[in-house]
Amino acid sequence: MQYHVDGELVPEDDATVSVLDRGFMYGDAAFETLRVYGGVPFEWDAHRDRLQYTAETLGFADAVPADLRERVDETLAANDIEEAYCKVSVSRGVQPGTLDPQPQVDPTVVVIVKPLPRGGRDGDPVWDGPATVQTVRTRQVPSEAVPADIKSHNYLNGILGRLELRRSAGDGDPADECVLRDTDGNIAEGATSNLFFVTENGLRTPSAELDLLAGVTRDIVIELARDEGFPVETGAYSLDALRNADEAFLTNSTWEIRPIGTVDGIDVGAGPMTKLLQRLYDERVETAHY
Repeated sequence: MQYHVDGELVPEDDATVSVLDRGFMYGDAAFETLRVYGGVPFEWDAHRDRLQYTAETLGFADAVPADLRERVDETLAANDIEEAYCKVSVSRGVQPGTLDPQPQVDPTVVVIVKPLPRGGRDGDPVWDGPATVQTVRTRQVPSEAVPADIKSHNYLNGILGRLELRRSAGDGDPADECVLRDTDGNIAEGATSNLFFVTENGLRTPSAELDLLAGVTRDIVIELARDEGFPVETGAYSLDALRNADEAFLTNSTWEIRPIGTVDGIDVGAGPMTKLLQRLYDERVETAHY
C-alpha cells in the first residue's frame, strides 16, 4: 500500500509522522472517514466541509489543503483501488512540546485508503449481520467541554465505551457497538455511528442539538425518508424508546445502514422501513457512482 503524507506518496512502512506532531501528542487534529465507490469519493463536499469546520473550530482553518481531493485521487490510483475506505487527517503539525498552540501552522496532512466491497445495488455490506448493541456507563462528553459536532483525533470517549463492551463480555464476544448517553440520560450516538429507530409514528433519531456528531450518512437517511413521505422526528429520547422500538439501525460511512439486532439483549431487528431505506441508499450510490 502507498499513502499520501504531506504531499508525497510513500510506501506504507515509510508513512510516518513526527513524535512531536500535535495530532500524536494531544489529538490536536481533524479527520474524515468516507467511502469511495467506483473510484469517486461519496458525498465529498459534505465531508470536505465538515473537515474544514473542525479545523476552523480547532483554530487552524488554513491547514486544510486546497488540493486535498487530488491527494485522495492520487492515493486511490497508486493503489489501484476503486472501492475503498478513505481517511483524511489534518493536524496542527510539529510544534514545541507544550500545550499552547503556536500561531504559525505547518500542518501534517495524511490520506490512507484500504479496499472494501463494491457498494450500490450489486454490492455487499462490510458487516456480517445485524449489530448487537449495548448501553455503557461512559457518558458523552458535553459540548460545553469538547464540541461534539467536530471530528477530531480525540476519540477517547468512544474508546472508553468500546472498552466497556470488551470488559463486560468477559471471555465472550463483545457487542458490535455501544450506546452513549448524554449527561441527562438521553441516548446520543454510538462510538462510531448514529442511532435511528422506528415506531408506529415514524422514524426517530437523536437531535443534532444534543451532544452528538451528526454524520453525513445520517443526513442522507433523513433526506431519503422525508422524500418518501415518512414522518421523521429528531429529539431527546430515553433508552427505553430504543429498546422498545419496532426497528432500529446504525449509520456511518463504512457501515452505511446496519440493522440493530439486539439492544442490551432485547430483540429489535430490521423491518420494512429499514429495508426500504437500505434499498434507497444503495440506489443513490448506484446512480451516482456506477
